[in-house]
Amino acid sequence: MKRFYAIVLVLCLLLSGCHMRFTHRDEIPPVSRDLEVHYVDVGQADCIFLRCDGKTMLIDGGNVEDSNLVVSYLLSQSVTKLDYVVNTHAHEDHVGGLPGVMAVFEVGAVWCPVTEYSSSCFEDFANYADQQYLELTLPEPGSTYELGQAQVTVLGPVKEYDDTNDTSIVLRVDHGDNSFLFTGDAEETSEKDILDYGMDVSATVLKLGHHGSDTSTCYQWLRAVAPEYAVIQVGEGNTYGHPHEVVMSRLRDADVQVFRTDLQGHIVCRSDGEGVTFTTNKNAPVTNPTQKTENLIGNKNSGKFHLPECSGLPKEENRVFFASYEEATAAGYAPCGNCLG
Repeated sequence: MKRFYAIVLVLCLLLSGCHMRFTHRDEIPPVSRDLEVHYVDVGQADCIFLRCDGKTMLIDGGNVEDSNLVVSYLLSQSVTKLDYVVNTHAHEDHVGGLPGVMAVFEVGAVWCPVTEYSSSCFEDFANYADQQYLELTLPEPGSTYELGQAQVTVLGPVKEYDDTNDTSIVLRVDHGDNSFLFTGDAEETSEKDILDYGMDVSATVLKLGHHGSDTSTCYQWLRAVAPEYAVIQVGEGNTYGHPHEVVMSRLRDADVQVFRTDLQGHIVCRSDGEGVTFTTNKNAPVTNPTQKTENLIGNKNSGKFHLPECSGLPKEENRVFFASYEEATAAGYAPCGNCLG
């Protein structure tokens, strides 16, 4: 693996003269009082780059195969040092690309909920941290750190968990009137524990937990966060069915505007302290491209409910109609595995 990352370093140095550009996006100066949040499109994985006043943070690095992409992206943004590298949790789709990053860039501090994990990519990550004389540390819940004009608050985890997803480091970044919530793959158990702990999770922009899985973004969490915008880092045509329709329905009910990397590629949000603006490198036709769930049709015999265009609709006499996903599930019906799975 070390040979692999050495090759990555050479390739990245060769690429350092290249610059990636976003559609309809002005050049951003290297130092700005604005907060930039880059949701890097690494497919079915997470990678987020933040910069404010020249101070930088990288949250996760995608899969091992994303290492070249992430390093090249950072070089295209004129990054020379990362003040913070955060591995939210030890799964490969979050830690995999970080060893390649740390082989190229000087790092100020590394946050991680564990110091050991049985995977080669995590071991590489820990080794590169050690080579820079850095310890893998987990900040205490409630602790705060400066990122230029922005403030980073550690919200979780507030307990120890056996489930690796729930060990995810959860961060809130405040910049003037705006705030951003980063959740890793934290699931409902961790979400509710953070709420019970009394943390302020309200945010302008929410990065959905676990790629939009129905294991995360529970109703209590979404109500407490009350975001105006949500970003889902998710791979096109992924085998998990992410983002799940039940989560998209919750977001629609809460009138949240949604951005997705599978449809819009790299997503960049800039905060000037008063408002936020989004730019993408793909122009999806709509920013919340999900199926509508009004007028769902239930089957009295099977107990399933369907979208109106589903090929498996029951006969007229066996139909029952619901106004929403929640109404159908409350009545004891289950979603069709084909049109709503």
